[in-house]
Amino acid sequence: MEKKISLNSGYTMPSIGLGVWRMEKSEIRDVIINSIKLGYRHFDCAADYKNESQVGEALAEAINTGLVNRADLFITTKLWNSDHGHVEAACKDSLTKLQLDYLDLYLVHFPVATRHTGVGTTDSALADDGVLDIDTTISLETTWHAMEDLVSKDLVRSIGISNYDIFLTRDCLAYSKVKPAVNQIETHPYFQRESLVKFCQKHNICVTAHTPLGGATANAEWFGTVSCLDDPVFQGLAEKYKKTAAQIVLRWGLQRNTVVIPKSSKLERLKENIDIDDFELSAEDMDLIRSMDRKYRTNQPAVFWGIDLYA
Repeated sequence: MEKKISLNSGYTMPSIGLGVWRMEKSEIRDVIINSIKLGYRHFDCAADYKNESQVGEALAEAINTGLVNRADLFITTKLWNSDHGHVEAACKDSLTKLQLDYLDLYLVHFPVATRHTGVGTTDSALADDGVLDIDTTISLETTWHAMEDLVSKDLVRSIGISNYDIFLTRDCLAYSKVKPAVNQIETHPYFQRESLVKFCQKHNICVTAHTPLGGATANAEWFGTVSCLDDPVFQGLAEKYKKTAAQIVLRWGLQRNTVVIPKSSKLERLKENIDIDDFELSAEDMDLIRSMDRKYRTNQPAVFWGIDLYA
């Protein structure tokens, strides 16, 4: 039985989703179709991933052939930094590419507006000094009110934020008419962010964990980071529960009431990542994992932007 989390917007969101970040365009069709057959209904996309069109083609095929009903899918995508002043146009561009009439969830991808480079181009324009060209004329409050308009126009069912800290989340709660339903953040055993997770949950904002496995190969390639999956503690827990280390980490994410959106293109991994309902980590093992926090962020866009926005 698919587990869902209730959102403050009145809708529900599947607790496990498939992230399509860095998924090759040529493999998306098979991955989406196979994942739907395995039981996935939640897909996490973004304009910046530059593969919405391929995802849209796969979703249309799945719906048109009767493999799945649109009403049973939960599709998320995200507003890119360069489109903060063009929210509705950017949303409609994503809808067109995804071949959808509405989004289940639309997120502000990062809490920063950058130089506009054309709707849907999702460029990260750098200034002459090689640093991200941040637009200081558009406030996050202005962007959020434009996001709210998407709900009233029935383009989007729920809206949310991504990569917001406690300060920015608190501000959004203060100026919003439509409260953020979700805050999607990096969180995993090495980067637990308990204060932020608890703050969001206290204020009825669902936390979605991007990079729920600590980034693994993808982040190691781009950012030179290490994954918690290789930690001997998780190898030991995997042996204890007769599961993989990834299944242990994802189960931990579910038991702290977060949504997890692991990315994989491999059929065997797709099966493993969704097959985590038949066991439960003990309170002692949850405490053990809690003690492993390193405050270790693996997703580091400063590599590309010339500025650490988390500083």
